Amino acid sequence: MRAPSFWNNTPQSPGLIARLLQPLGWTYAYATARRLRSGIAYRARVPVICIGNLHAGGTGKTPVVVAFCERLHNRGHKVFVVSRGYGGTIEGPCLVDAAKHLAAEVGDEPILLSNFAPTIVSKDRAAGVRLAESLGAEVIVLDDGFQNPSVHKDLSVIVVDAETGFGNGLCLPAGPLREPVSVGLKRANIVLTVGAPEAQARFFEGWRAPSGIIHLSGQLMPLATGMDWQDARVIAFAGIARPEKFFATLRDLGAEVLRGESLADHQPLPDALLRRLELEAYTKGAQLVTTEKDAARLPQAFLPKVLVLVVRLQIAELTQLDAALTKLGL
Repeated sequence: MRAPSFWNNTPQSPGLIARLLQPLGWTYAYATARRLRSGIAYRARVPVICIGNLHAGGTGKTPVVVAFCERLHNRGHKVFVVSRGYGGTIEGPCLVDAAKHLAAEVGDEPILLSNFAPTIVSKDRAAGVRLAESLGAEVIVLDDGFQNPSVHKDLSVIVVDAETGFGNGLCLPAGPLREPVSVGLKRANIVLTVGAPEAQARFFEGWRAPSGIIHLSGQLMPLATGMDWQDARVIAFAGIARPEKFFATLRDLGAEVLRGESLADHQPLPDALLRRLELEAYTKGAQLVTTEKDAARLPQAFLPKVLVLVVRLQIAELTQLDAALTKLGL
């Protein structure tokens, strides 16, 4: 499902449809606030870092989770990831085994994340955290869950796509937000904006991090794998939050993107779709290319037919990040 275009309007000019839907947005925001006040949050014996957002849908959290896992691992800590396992059928808590589990069972993101840290899927996040503790976790990274009250967070990171920012600033269905920006940021410690320098500059023309909140900026950069993309003829497909970013990255690397197939975030990859893409690539003399997250949903037999463009998040202010981790004893 594609986001309505008016979600991307500015807060100053949200548009007529957004204004008409705004009362429903107030109701949604009230329900979120009420849910956050419900129950008692489980407090783990080890630090819990939440990588979340204020948006419905993706803002690029998965590369941030990977970056935090790698940073914590490099600082000598045993990291576990706990994820809801969006789209998976397993309720959990369950330790993901990429050699055994399918994306349809545990979700595509947990399959990918399990390559970087032991990853647990659990619809009940508190149960997932308890399992991670029992398996020897020294620090737990929550993949999403900022609006979930069941687990106490020691550090909360809000991820923002610098290109789209906070959209029109309104809550669902009038806008893209799960809760108002001012409300959500009161529980946050870090705002991490992801995007190219020019997108970051545009975003900060109209927004500044409130006092007391650390601002980090990051950019997704292709990982050097020895692949020469210059003049490569490719058919690209991606089911991520903003597939056009993936296609633009390929073009920036010099690839000739004959066509980009934009899929919905987490969209299944049925045989009919894959056969169509394979036939199109064959007839045009092109190579199929996708993202790491989409590759996690591909059947094993189809993987050799597809190249994967690997990207990693480069965080500019590592000193500030390390200082925040040090405060947690990490």
